Amino acid sequence: METAWDDQLRTAGLRVTRPRLSVLGVLAEHPHVDADTIATAARAVHPSISPQAVYGVLKALVGAGMARRIEPAGGTARYELRVGDNHHHLVCRGCGVIADVDCVVGAAPCLAPSDAAGFAVDEAEVVFWGLCADCQVARRQHSNATSTATGEGVRS
Repeated sequence: METAWDDQLRTAGLRVTRPRLSVLGVLAEHPHVDADTIATAARAVHPSISPQAVYGVLKALVGAGMARRIEPAGGTARYELRVGDNHHHLVCRGCGVIADVDCVVGAAPCLAPSDAAGFAVDEAEVVFWGLCADCQVARRQHSNATSTATGEGVRS
């Protein structure tokens, strides 16, 4: 049975295999996940897939330009299928959730170094850090609970 991924794999010069199809399916459903999460989810459809096979598939997909590997500072490598465009990422300092953000329209001076130092630059990566909406709410609730428990903000 042909899948939507078959032609893309062949076009990228990769053989269509069950492990590759399993990993692609996981990445399509869960962008920005790490290899261990991918392996666990892929086993739901392909029980005999090993972590080593998942790493091999990820390496092949990244090498063929079908997937992208991102490594937010201090975190594990994550993978996504959104490739070939100039998008960036927002990373929550609280829970680690990652969201895509499109590049600003117009000139993007941050993507061209002032001095390439002899490098042939082929990629620039911008990562925005902050707190996601859920972590902002949790922080406010924690702050309010702490203030109430210590008597701060309570007037007599």
